[in-house]
Amino acid sequence: MLGHFRPAGDPRHSTDVEIKWGRHPKGDRRARWVTGEERTALLILISGRFHVELPDRTVVLTDPGDYIVWGRGVDHSWLAEEESVVLTVRWPSIPGYKVPPQP
Repeated sequence: MLGHFRPAGDPRHSTDVEIKWGRHPKGDRRARWVTGEERTALLILISGRFHVELPDRTVVLTDPGDYIVWGRGVDHSWLAEEESVVLTVRWPSIPGYKVPPQP
């Protein structure tokens, strides 16, 4: 929706913050853990059942509006236990976290 990934000149381009609307089918899992995190993140469950995996625990979001915040330096991954929609806000917005497609 908004962040570094929008073209310069687009009002949705920002390096300060990014906002992502994520739709995840049941069983969808991040291909690899994010390591060396340089951002702070807020993830809000809109619908479904969604797991956020952290080094010391897994947080399961079950009710719309459930959320989790984690900071810089916190490795993480995720899993959609059910078809899920999540809203993620990260700051700052910096490139480098997209998982490359599988060959």
